[in-house]
Amino acid sequence: MIKLLVLDVDGCLTDGSLFYSAEWIESKAFNVKDGLGIATWIKMGNHVAIITGRKSKIVQKRAEELGVQHLYQGINDKQSVLKEIVEKLDIDFDEVAVIGDDLNDFNMLRLAGKSFTPNNGVSEIKEIVDTVLKKNGGEGAVREMIDLIVDDNSQRDLFLSVWI
Repeated sequence: MIKLLVLDVDGCLTDGSLFYSAEWIESKAFNVKDGLGIATWIKMGNHVAIITGRKSKIVQKRAEELGVQHLYQGINDKQSVLKEIVEKLDIDFDEVAVIGDDLNDFNMLRLAGKSFTPNNGVSEIKEIVDTVLKKNGGEGAVREMIDLIVDDNSQRDLFLSVWI
């Protein structure tokens, strides 16, 4: 049973676009359905980690808003961070699901019990993951992943009971 979701940001939680104002102020767009899925997963008593290669105050704010328990930004070696989290939570890798879309996610995806990529993930990642999702990054791919895991774990009633 999956207990930990590990999420990449750019290309998974967002569509991968980077927007900068003339003053170099960054902005990102997040999908609200992804957010509700993440918040619900956490309210069910599970864990979420964001491991991303970039640093962004926007990602920190979004993680806080959703109640994400583990946030790691500016990470080059995502695999090592995942190993630390698994050890800290005292869980096995088969209890971990990861979503990533590009080459810097490769090793982390290979460790996971279940691995996912958005439909617009790069071909090298599509070749190694368990599931290529129908949705693109930033367009509900994370929610699609969560829904599949909830169904695989036979937790649909619990998922719905958080809000209904």
